[in-house]
Amino acid sequence: MSHVTDSLVLPTTPDTVLPLVLEVMARTPDPRLRELLCSLSTHMHQFVIENQVNEKEFERAVKFLVGIGQETGETKNEVILAFDLFGVSTLVAMLNNPPGKEDESSKAGLLGPFWRANAPVCQPGDNIVRSDTPGITMEVRGVVYDAQGKPVPNAKVDVWQASPVGLYENQDPNQADMNLRGLFTTDAQGAYFLRTVCPSGYPVPTDGPCGELLDAQLRHPNRPAHLHFMISSPGHKVLITQVFADDDVNLASDPVFGVTAPLVGHFEKHTVNGQTVAQLTQDFHLVPGEMVFPHPPIP
Repeated sequence: MSHVTDSLVLPTTPDTVLPLVLEVMARTPDPRLRELLCSLSTHMHQFVIENQVNEKEFERAVKFLVGIGQETGETKNEVILAFDLFGVSTLVAMLNNPPGKEDESSKAGLLGPFWRANAPVCQPGDNIVRSDTPGITMEVRGVVYDAQGKPVPNAKVDVWQASPVGLYENQDPNQADMNLRGLFTTDAQGAYFLRTVCPSGYPVPTDGPCGELLDAQLRHPNRPAHLHFMISSPGHKVLITQVFADDDVNLASDPVFGVTAPLVGHFEKHTVNGQTVAQLTQDFHLVPGEMVFPHPPIP
């Protein structure tokens, strides 16, 4: 036996690897990063040991992680989608936006993989339909309030949605750029108003590793119909949320676990001059905080 190796502390059994890893992770200067890395290492090692992960399973896990990176590009973010499918995105939103005194309709929701920055600036009542997009006309209006219930003038209301065929414009060559996206500003009374078409449910992308995961679990990929909102105003935390159609059959089986009771809106339909028109009234309540925007999942 070499005298050199005799003096080294080396792993000898599966349970002796983690202490060595934690010793290295503990040297991380940043306290929060150190805490996260130590916790992540501990949970990963415990998972492998508890489940006796074999080499074939480990290889498959690595292939999945490589695949979600390779499938991420200008039309979709497979990495975000993977976190969505495991319910992690919704969990993070809930942890960082706990229940408070604000209105129940203002709960945060997951960002999703299709938000784009720099949506076209719109005037009150503008229609965000920018290309031939058949569907039921929809009017959306509401008021943005602060935590004390006072209207917030000049708040930004960023809205985006899938078309009635279930595709965002960056996925569909038949839609104009920035179709069904718009950035509105509330008036002096905190009110906003926009026109669009009723969204429909749609399947999350299934042409990559996440689709294979859903197949393996016998899960359907169909999200219930919804509108995305991002509400912002200086001195307030950015509110990222979704509003779901209350008549969608997939409300209880959203593959990304994004539907919570406060996020279900009433898509009320009327007949006007022989045409069906949908209306949604949705108020939002902002809470004090730093106005920090997320990094766009796609360009």
